Amino acid sequence: MLDNAEPFGDFTSIAREGRVALVTFDRGDGLNALSVAAMKELTAVADSFEDDLDISAIVLTGTSKAFSAGADLKDPALAERPSGLLHRRHALKTGPNMCAAWERLEQVTIAAVEGFCIGGGSALVAACDIRVAGASANFRLPEIPLGMNMSWHSNPRLVNLMGPAKAKLFTILGESLPAPDALEWGLIEKVVEPGSAREEAMDLATRIGALPPVAVRMSKQSIDMAAKALNHATTYMDRDQFALAATSKDQTEAITAFLEKREPRFTGE
Repeated sequence: MLDNAEPFGDFTSIAREGRVALVTFDRGDGLNALSVAAMKELTAVADSFEDDLDISAIVLTGTSKAFSAGADLKDPALAERPSGLLHRRHALKTGPNMCAAWERLEQVTIAAVEGFCIGGGSALVAACDIRVAGASANFRLPEIPLGMNMSWHSNPRLVNLMGPAKAKLFTILGESLPAPDALEWGLIEKVVEPGSAREEAMDLATRIGALPPVAVRMSKQSIDMAAKALNHATTYMDRDQFALAATSKDQTEAITAFLEKREPRFTGE
């Protein structure tokens, strides 16, 4: 395990060895919730590798308890509702920008997941190239039951991984998907003993780092283009859909019911 990690910002650190980098996301709260500041820092971390020709593979991991528990509902910046449609629309770019930054890297990206991986955490994992999870990890998308659509350009990424039927089940039901089932469904590529996802991901990254770097980058790009050529075209309006869903009575009812610990009563309004 790399022991030369250097802080990148308030929430992340980077360690390097040979052609491999390890990025650790740790807010110190046990949840690794995605605040606006955390998402912007994760975006900046990815962008910092754009001109790094020494690295061929990047492992992105969280803590032993959580890769990320999703949106930080206590973050004032996330709860803030800017005045005016233009400003509200712009504010919704933070999450998709983070995922896009990790997806467009030429280096191979490997997510190492332990514990909870919820909402935006699952969206970020889906934007990486490869996913390794500890057997006790759990994945979930709570957006639909909370009256929102799944955005951040995640739907086609999930279809690429799981196929349309299982992507619908995972996305629409919002139910927990334990790591062994996530492997069977195609969301992740490998399940290992709890606590060893980072080690397994680093081993894979080291094997990739030993290969010719130009061939690795070109291969990733050509495979991505074959699999994802229409991804953005099919989801370019998903943040507008999210903004629309956020104005519905059903979304208000979903949040109210969640806070009141009762079953919601949806009307389609």
